[in-house]
This record gives sequence, structure tokens and C-alpha cells, in this order.
Amino acid sequence: MTALHGTRAWALLLVLCSTIFLEGIDVAMLAVAVPSIRSDLELSTGAASWVMSAYVLGYAGFTLLGGRAADLLGRRRMFLTWLTVFLLFSGLGGFATAEWMLVVARFVTGVAAAFMTPAALSLITTSYEEGPRRNQALLVFAGTAAGGFSLGLVIGGVLTELGWRWVFFAPVLLSAAILVAALRLIPRQSAPARTGAGFDVPGALTAAGAMLLLAFGVVRLEHGLDGWWLTLGAVAAGLLLLAVFVAVERRGKTPLVRLGILRNRATVRADLGALLFVGAFFGFQFVLTLYLQELRGWSSLQTAIALIVMGCDAVLAPTLTPRLVNRFGNVRVAFGGFLLAVLAYGLFLPVGLDWTYAAMFPTLILAGTAFALAYGPLTIAATDGVAEHEQGLASGLLNTATQFGSALGISAVTAVYGLTLTGTTPEATLSAFRWALAVPVAMVVTGALLLGGGLRRGRGAVSISGSAAEREQPTTTRTRRRDPIPADAVAQTADSR
Repeated sequence: MTALHGTRAWALLLVLCSTIFLEGIDVAMLAVAVPSIRSDLELSTGAASWVMSAYVLGYAGFTLLGGRAADLLGRRRMFLTWLTVFLLFSGLGGFATAEWMLVVARFVTGVAAAFMTPAALSLITTSYEEGPRRNQALLVFAGTAAGGFSLGLVIGGVLTELGWRWVFFAPVLLSAAILVAALRLIPRQSAPARTGAGFDVPGALTAAGAMLLLAFGVVRLEHGLDGWWLTLGAVAAGLLLLAVFVAVERRGKTPLVRLGILRNRATVRADLGALLFVGAFFGFQFVLTLYLQELRGWSSLQTAIALIVMGCDAVLAPTLTPRLVNRFGNVRVAFGGFLLAVLAYGLFLPVGLDWTYAAMFPTLILAGTAFALAYGPLTIAATDGVAEHEQGLASGLLNTATQFGSALGISAVTAVYGLTLTGTTPEATLSAFRWALAVPVAMVVTGALLLGGGLRRGRGAVSISGSAAEREQPTTTRTRRRDPIPADAVAQTADSR
């Protein structure tokens, strides 16, 4: 391994983490700006919904392919290429004058994120050797993700006041800064090994098609019974194409996805846990935003400032969480995060028409703390023990799970809200909100039961102190490797993609 030293190691980690920060801030700012965009461009409700959904379709549809492409085509190459695409199409969104321009810009931006984010995550997991160094870096990564979304809510509120187009131009400026730094800091890497069989084109096409159809079906859930045949048709077609994909991968000489990775129970459990936790988090935040703005009449800026307390996870994830993981292990800490989320969302179920901010505060602070405890350890568990040449695939699976989770959470609460809304009075609206809030509660309860199964099997002991092989090393070696992020933390590997 060729080590990078001192401030350069930290600078590289900052650049790679800034990618997930960029993604989070981009999504959050647009969520705040959609009402202004709709009013200015005179968009219908359906068109405004597609401005948000197009990004989810692009991201969820291609993130599995994006993760594997990082392994096969080169991590540095994929990161730089798709960061550039992200920059260009964010700019297109800022210049949009029609619905189709916004939808295209958001879809391609989502596709770019689907390739860029797994590449960044796999660059981290292959630059840090498995154990305390990688775990600490991944917890910083998780905290950065949370900070981007939380800060994006506030910045989005401010920029929307100046003009909604700045919500698109701000990511352009940030992307450009990241691109310049990445060109200097990410080491050039050896070309990926070539095989005679070439790239798995049938696998790539069927995987992208299946994910797109399934993502479309999930997004369609928010329409409830309206056009139910289209929702079911998309899901059925997606599942059929997924079966075709599995058949292709089983017979392929160089499969896009080695299906054996799905026999890793810890990885699958972590991915499913991330899907449920992220889905609950975004579903709750979506309902809360509607409650504050539509029922209570708060402005977008007031709502953003109120929700910023949930950003406490950006501080807790890289500070408190590593200590807890070091003592109790990844799965136990994540399990605690799920239990805390159950408490947080459960406390909000009896929400009233005149609740003060003080009454909401316990839920907000607990939800942010729960995110800090769950997301980072789940990220570690999803990539722990995976071979280096499949780290991009593991990252793609995790990102696929989180994107489907966020889409499922928002769509499910929207569907339940629509089905239970029985009138236009504040009381009827509040009742529908309460029914919708039961969705994130159910999701985190399910996730807690899932992780609880892992604890019963004795899988909760894996900690930030390292792998089993590392714990068997002499005491002097272990002590030397316990530094949180030593000077040579980030390293380039010869066959890293």
C-alpha cells in the first residue's frame, strides 16, 4: 500500500465525503423550493411531483449498475466523470423554462449521483484497510450525509427567498470546487484488469430496467388507488425483469453482480435495515414538513430552521457513535438507533393543532440522535468483510437500498394520508397526518425486529476495534492501529478501481 500522509489524507477524505454532502444538500434544497418553482413556472401538481420523482428514478434505477461500474471501469474515472455530469445538469435545471427541462435535468442528475456516490464510498472503503481506520472514515461519511441534508433545508429556504434558480446554481458551484480538488487529491490508479468476456451488457440492461420499473412503481404508491393498475403493472414488470436479470447473472461468465454476495447475511441485513430506517426518516420528515407548512401555516424558512435540530447527527455521528461502536459493536448500536427512532416517532403520534415547538423538540432531537446511531454502523456492516474488488458492488447495494427506502417512505406516507383524508377541515387533515405518521413507526419497528434477529445469532460483537484477524494480532500492533485516523489512514491500492 502506498500511503498518503498528514493533511493530504484528511483532504482526500473531505473531498470524498463532500460528494454525499452535495447529494444531501441538493435534495433538501429542492424539497424546500418546489412550491416556488411550481408557482413561477405554473406547473400542475403532477408536474411538480415529477420534478422530485425524476431524481429518485434516476438514482434508484442506476445505483446498482453505478456501484459495479466503479469496480469494473475504475473508481476514480467514474467519480470524476459523473461528478462532471452532475455539475452540468444541475446548471441545466437552473436555466429551465419548462417542465420537461426540469424533469430531464433532475433525472440525469439522479443518474449521475447513482454512479458518483458508490464510487466515492468504494474509494473510501478501499483506501482504508478494514478495521478502525475504515470504520472511523465511514462514520465521518455518514455524519457528512446527515449534515448535508439538514443544512440544505436551511440554505434552501434562504436561496428560495432570493430566487429558486439559485437552488440549482449552488450545487454547480460546490460541484466545481469538489471537481478541482478531486483532480489533485485522488491518486491515479492502475487500469482495471481486462477479461476476454468483456462487460456484462445484458446484465447491465436488465438490472437498470428492473430497478427503473420497481422505482417507478414505488413512486406511484403516493397516488393511492388512482391508477392502481399502472402501479401494479410497473412492479410486476420490474419483478419479472429482475428474475431475468438473476437468470442472466447465473449463466454469465463475467456477471455484473456476483449473486453469492447476497448470501452474506450481515450485508443483506444491513441493507434491509438501511432501507427501513432511511424510509422511516424521510417519511416522517415529509409528513412533519406538511404539518408545519400546510396545517400550521409556517413559512419554508421557519420550517427549515425548526428542523435543523435534527442535524445533530452531523455532530454525533463522528464523535459519539465511534465510542459506542467500539464498546458495543455495530449491530447493537444500530439496534439502539432503531429503538430510539421508535420512541421519537411514537412521541409524535398524538400531535395536536396547537402543539408548541417545545412539544415537538423531544421528537426532533431523538430522531436526529437515532440517525447518528443507526446510519453509520449500518454503512460499516454493509461493506464489512466484502472483498476489495467488490466494494463498489457493496456500496451500490447499500445506496440502492437507501434510495428505495426514501422513495418507499415518502410514497407510503403520502398514500396513507390520501386514503385517510375524509374532509378539508383542520381536524380531518390532522387525523390523516396521524395515520400517515404510523408508517415510519411501523418501518422502524420492523427494522428493530430485523436487527434483533442478528443480535440473537451473536452477530452484534463486530466493533470499530477491527476484524477478527486484527484482534488476533499482537497487542503492540493493535495499539498502533487504534488511532482514530492516523496520518497514513488513506492509502491507494494497486488494484483499486
